[in-house]
Amino acid sequence: MVKKILIGEDEKAIARALQLKLLNLGYKVKNAFNGEEVINLVKSERFDLILLDLIMPKLDGFEVLTKLKEMKNKTLVIILSNLSQEEDKQRARELGAKDFLVKSSTPLTEIVEKIKKVLV
Repeated sequence: MVKKILIGEDEKAIARALQLKLLNLGYKVKNAFNGEEVINLVKSERFDLILLDLIMPKLDGFEVLTKLKEMKNKTLVIILSNLSQEEDKQRARELGAKDFLVKSSTPLTEIVEKIKKVLV
């Protein structure tokens, strides 16, 4: 069965680069460019993984994680953010994120490898 990934990322260039890479690997991928779009898509579709930025318009990643928790949504979430403070990582994990990758120091290929591992 084809795995579905939702990318919640407001930097369109990053979102599209990730989307292309993942589509080429056979995943189904949707982009959401703000936190509200992420929540709306999650309400209407089932995803196997959400890649989530923390700094986004309308709802930030922490608010999205909180809403997912309130909705009892069990979708796997990996944070992909430039926030790299330990307290941000801790807060994201407490809200249910499985992993935390720092965008500026994680190459695209490494992000893709991480996705492949968690979606086995």
